[in-house]
Amino acid sequence: MTYRTSKNNRILDIYARLWENRVINKSVEAERFGVDERSIQRDIDGIRAFLSERAVDNSSDGVEVVYDRIKKGFVMKGGRSSAMTNSEIFAVSKILLESRAFTKKEMNDILSKLIEGCVPLKNMKLVRDLISNENYHYIELHHKSVLKDKLWCIGEDIKEHNVLELEYSRADEPDDIVKRTVEPVAIMFSEYYFYLNAYIVERYKGGKLIKKYDYPAVFRLDRIKSYKVTGDKFRVEYGSRFEEGEFRKRVQFMYPGELIKLTMNYYGKNPEAVLDRLPTARVIDKTEESFVIEAEVYGKGIVMWLLSQGNKVEVLKPESLRQQIKQEILGMLERY
Repeated sequence: MTYRTSKNNRILDIYARLWENRVINKSVEAERFGVDERSIQRDIDGIRAFLSERAVDNSSDGVEVVYDRIKKGFVMKGGRSSAMTNSEIFAVSKILLESRAFTKKEMNDILSKLIEGCVPLKNMKLVRDLISNENYHYIELHHKSVLKDKLWCIGEDIKEHNVLELEYSRADEPDDIVKRTVEPVAIMFSEYYFYLNAYIVERYKGGKLIKKYDYPAVFRLDRIKSYKVTGDKFRVEYGSRFEEGEFRKRVQFMYPGELIKLTMNYYGKNPEAVLDRLPTARVIDKTEESFVIEAEVYGKGIVMWLLSQGNKVEVLKPESLRQQIKQEILGMLERY
């Protein structure tokens, strides 16, 4: 089939197909676009010149168009540092599916764009086949909320330091909507859900906003029923700014609470699982029976994790946490 198109569109079409690892044959392209082979050669020379100039500005690029005698056409060769490999696409797709972070439609759209945008044409079917079963049986979360736009909009408010007013549905009483005025500082993902980290603020006489707690509250994004910008801005001092990475090291299941120093006995054979789960943890001693581990953690979430470890862990310090674990265990025994 012959396509009548402008020279610029023709060059862009050839360039796009070269980038997709397709073979460009001059006679085929000449017939396709209704031009002679010399026009196609000039198009290819123009693409070569563009890539050559780009290589001067970016020495790590190294992409060029060469003639492949075996394939009887022009192909694109060289490193494409910005393009993901097949194995990277496959790994990211598996992680996305395991996360269950989006609705089924959102997940299908994201995976399609990911594969079509990065995977060479000849490998697309292979990658699709490798994830097809898991994608077919994908189960979206019960809240079924579309989050992409909310993620982006609140992300912009974080960047612009906008104070927000939220209407939020509480976990224990979903029909009970509470209002919070917050300074949003980060969006994080954990255990299937996206979360907003934000300092709760209260307005005092004179209109000044004061933080209610020294640590940020955590709001599950799908439970934010509505939000609006109040018109207020908040300042972020560089030395005291919220750092997502440091917060993530110390929080479990996105339940913050006060920051504490935990010391415990771990009775497993290898402490690696604890050290991976609690990034701030370090082994400070070893006995015949256990590893003595110390970690800096937020109080609420760590209780849930400790209880999940059964008799493999024993809290030594602080005493208040040790007593809290005891009370939780006694409460569990009463259920049985």
